[in-house]
Amino acid sequence: MQYYTYAYLREDGTPYYVGKGKGRRVYKKGRVEIKPPKDKSKVIFLKQNLTEQEAFKHEIYMIAVFGRKNLGTGILRNRTNGGDGPSGSIRSEETKRKMSESKKDMSEETKRKMSEAKKGKPLSEETKRKMSEAKSKPNFYKSFYKRQMQFLFILIAHKLIKI
Repeated sequence: MQYYTYAYLREDGTPYYVGKGKGRRVYKKGRVEIKPPKDKSKVIFLKQNLTEQEAFKHEIYMIAVFGRKNLGTGILRNRTNGGDGPSGSIRSEETKRKMSESKKDMSEETKRKMSEAKKGKPLSEETKRKMSEAKSKPNFYKSFYKRQMQFLFILIAHKLIKI
């Protein structure tokens, strides 16, 4: 099988998501909220013609290089460190139909409960204060880091450096 790693780019050229796929996976929305960009020029292939294991390793490496927003380590919206996912998962038509039906029959109360569960626990006053303080301070290192990542990604995209 021919696997690849890919990235979705922001308007400024920095990546916001790195993934592994084969076939047309790069252009399809996955199970998470990360959507492919509508502008196909904002989708780039990082490496191609890989085995699945090579693709997993490269995905892990690229996520480590650019870091994850949710961990405060970088700029990617990935929710995991990579190297996981239901590779090759194929659902029967019956399973797809059942999944679709189960979502259609949800009561408003169930939808509300699911929404509340996703919102997480309430933030303490101290946490809110710290978040407010952090947002109000200009962060030189954050903007410097972002510029470094943009430069690095441009070099990678134009194959001026090897990854």
